[in-house]
Amino acid sequence: MDADGVVSEEVEGFFVPATCSYNSDDERFKVPIAVGLMVEGQEGVTWREWKALAAAAEEYGFSGLWRSDHYLSETIGSNRDALDAWGTICALSALTSRIRLGTLVSPASFRHPSVLAKLVVTADHVSGGRVELGMGTGWFEAEHLAYGFPFSDKRSRMAVLEEQVEVIRGIWGDERFSFFGSHYRVIDLDARPKPIQDPRPRIIIGGSGGRRGISLAARFADEYNTPDPTDEEISTLRSAFIAECERVGRDPATASFSIVSRVLVGIDRSDLEERAVRVARLQGEATSDRASCLDRLPKQWIVGTPKDLRRRLSTLEALGVNRIMLLVPLHDDLAMISLIGREVLPFV
Repeated sequence: MDADGVVSEEVEGFFVPATCSYNSDDERFKVPIAVGLMVEGQEGVTWREWKALAAAAEEYGFSGLWRSDHYLSETIGSNRDALDAWGTICALSALTSRIRLGTLVSPASFRHPSVLAKLVVTADHVSGGRVELGMGTGWFEAEHLAYGFPFSDKRSRMAVLEEQVEVIRGIWGDERFSFFGSHYRVIDLDARPKPIQDPRPRIIIGGSGGRRGISLAARFADEYNTPDPTDEEISTLRSAFIAECERVGRDPATASFSIVSRVLVGIDRSDLEERAVRVARLQGEATSDRASCLDRLPKQWIVGTPKDLRRRLSTLEALGVNRIMLLVPLHDDLAMISLIGREVLPFV
């Protein structure tokens, strides 16, 4: 990518036209970065903990609370509980008043699009218009096999997702809707009630830069989201998304680009080391080597003091990131959430 943000390379099979007009100095893309929380709900988060997380997000000024949509812990054999994502969101919608709520992301393989559309519109009404739907293909094969969900090759899963997005948008529309696809058929449907949000709840497509995912987001979604990217990946994917918006005739300023980043924040190195040990144990490592646990955290994580996090958010904002969902690996660490809320968010 050159200084003007022009990209002419392939991103996981997606060729980005060299005519992309994205420029980091373009006033259309200069918006303050929004900061929310993200939680891996399948890792044993109890209902009591969900209520505490939502209350903390509201109290400390986070823009929203997002959760993964999994039925099985990613740590096989951990026996951790996993409450249903949309059941959780519907319940939290009634207990909160300000934050936005949503999934990152709901696999297309879990639910028929008519069921998913109805769940989301129910949460939309309960929340008074504060829910968002993150959508993806699904990737965790062991989970699909265990629960009996279909799990086909990536190309087929992507085709299912594409139809789901079209069906859900159609169901939420004002007109009667019919759809005849390879995977779904909807006939003369006037689904009621309609969403509270105008024109509908936000749709987020999650992915890692694949051609079809970026194209789908440019055509039908409000936002493209990618997990744990490097600065170079952010620049490349942001430009790819904008280029595709322009190719399909959409003003890229109407589409958002967001990321999920795992975060560990402490007041000093000792505080960070203590949290790193807890993360290691959560991941099944029997260790108490504090320094080693901290040093071995993946480089893509945001690790440091509140001042370090403020600097990182400033950099991400300059790169054109519209929203960041901070994934907290220790969902019961309300002290860290409080630290971010008190020492970071007022300065963003």
